Amino acid sequence: MSTTGTIDRPLTHDPVKQASMTRRLFLASAEPRSSSAISDFSHTGVIDSRQNRTREMQLQPEALARAHMHDRMREADAEREAVRLVTARRMQRRAERASLRARRALAMAVMG
Repeated sequence: MSTTGTIDRPLTHDPVKQASMTRRLFLASAEPRSSSAISDFSHTGVIDSRQNRTREMQLQPEALARAHMHDRMREADAEREAVRLVTARRMQRRAERASLRARRALAMAVMG
């Protein structure tokens, strides 16, 4: 098989023939070990395929959910502010109409 394996579907299930997930392989030379590895098996392919299992990749769903919640909270805050503004304008118009009625009543009392 010439394709490299992935975490869920490794090239081989034999742990001796798989590269370890420790950082030692990055510091070691690029030459494959001469233990019991099969001939078309390269450690760099396994290392590359296992890079999908980084901490950032595992935390991405949480970061995405946090960003999604942040957006929803910002939208909810904007909606609450808009409702408050509409309510304040409605109260202002009501107060202006009440003031106008009071002026008219006072003018009628003085004139009449």
